[in-house]
Amino acid sequence: MGAESIPVAILAGGLATRLRPITEKIPKSLVSVAGEPFLTHQLRLLRSRGLRRAVLCVGYLGEMIERDFGDGTAFGVELSYSFDGPKLLGTGGALRQALPLLGEEFFVLYGDSYLPIDYTAVLAAFRSSGLPGLMTVFRNEGAWDTSNVQFADGRIIRYDKRERTPEMRHIDYGLGVFRASVFAERPAGEAFDLADVQRELVAKGALAGHEVFQRFYEIGSHAGLAELENLLRQGTPL
Repeated sequence: MGAESIPVAILAGGLATRLRPITEKIPKSLVSVAGEPFLTHQLRLLRSRGLRRAVLCVGYLGEMIERDFGDGTAFGVELSYSFDGPKLLGTGGALRQALPLLGEEFFVLYGDSYLPIDYTAVLAAFRSSGLPGLMTVFRNEGAWDTSNVQFADGRIIRYDKRERTPEMRHIDYGLGVFRASVFAERPAGEAFDLADVQRELVAKGALAGHEVFQRFYEIGSHAGLAELENLLRQGTPL
């Protein structure tokens, strides 16, 4: 199966506290960027890269996203929704909750990331690795955010968002690919973080690494939002 048949789980359930006051009444996915909700840009980019299915893992104000985007027909993609429920499940717990909608393998994309890369190449790298998970990495050198990955000879040697080392020159780019089995072994309804799962896979030598060379964009902060706004208003080809 090609990338068009593999769903993308978009992690869009967070509280987006760093973007307040903008996100006090709307979820991050609906924040306006260059005159349109950020999710519109995100889905347009995914479709241009050949992806046709997305599962939105939503929590905080997720009903607003479903109201505005529906089944995705207007955007040329097939959209489904997985709600956290009474409590926020974290990025890992949200993926566990969404497994019935995702199938045996799927992309995972952060809900504030705009990643203009070749998604088909990422999927091919995942499948050729034979491992249950893959993380895309970018040689960041602390430029765009704090580096958190030690990557050498095509392997992820260390990944940690809290305990950084000087050898960490790469960063988690914001796109992964996983087999469902990685999350299926966790109890349903348990809150946990995707980063914890990724660290466990690294420790077992079970997380593949795929280096990309196009910088990432994000709206997780006011500075990132302003930068992407400027980029998209310029119509810069990516």
